[in-house]
Amino acid sequence: QVQLVESGGGLVQPGGSLRLSCAASGFGLNYFAMHWFRQAPGKEREGVSCISISDEDTLYSDDVKGRFTISRDNAKNTVYLQMNNLKPEDTAVYYCGTNHASRCYGTIQTGGRGIWGKGTLVTVSS
Repeated sequence: QVQLVESGGGLVQPGGSLRLSCAASGFGLNYFAMHWFRQAPGKEREGVSCISISDEDTLYSDDVKGRFTISRDNAKNTVYLQMNNLKPEDTAVYYCGTNHASRCYGTIQTGGRGIWGKGTLVTVSS
């Protein structure tokens, strides 16, 4: 079964850190660029980050640049999102996925065609 499963979300205080994982099964994510997007309650989807099959090619939204780091471990068929210095406005459900392209091509996808997980909730609150 082809699927992506996100994990690692939870409740964290402002200034804290979390590492999200996105584990693939049924296909090899090493062939594809992988994206993270988020959706806060009552708000539209927002692209967060993307990593191409070449690890040097990464994208970040302005809101998370310098605080979040995307990475991939092809041996574990998993993509990660390291989130540091978290802020209350980072509270959202975080989703990972791919539109089957091999590169980000300058755009962080927010769902649609491709393979996408069901999300993991991140809550940043004191």
